Amino acid sequence: MKKLFTIGLLLLAGLNQLRAQGLVYHPNNPAFGGNTFNYQWMLSSAQAQDTHKDPAAKSSSSASGLNGLSNSSSLQSFSDNLQRQLLSRLSQNILNKQFGEDGLKEGSFTFGDMNVVISNAAEGVIIRITDGKGGESSITVPYL
Repeated sequence: MKKLFTIGLLLLAGLNQLRAQGLVYHPNNPAFGGNTFNYQWMLSSAQAQDTHKDPAAKSSSSASGLNGLSNSSSLQSFSDNLQRQLLSRLSQNILNKQFGEDGLKEGSFTFGDMNVVISNAAEGVIIRITDGKGGESSITVPYL
């Protein structure tokens, strides 16, 4: 009986040490109320596990040019870059010619299918740019 009483006391002492803990769910995914700082980690983790390939994507076995791009896209990139540089140089020359030391000179300039018209108006200097495809842009520089 003494043995049973000792075991009972030990069990009661052990039960005193046990405590219940409330479990609270905290979502990780920001789409379901989780912390927004988890977004980048979850996205990179999902992309790392993605084994599916896009069938519409071009294969890397095609001929490659600069920066791993195909020759046609490298040629297009070069052409676009050259066109931007030429248009920048032409616009600098026009501005220097029109807004030189003598002041504004009205005029019309044509570059391929683009037409630039500079004129004075009551609001200020109007620069109207028209391309051959029907697009038009107008810039008004007010007088100071």
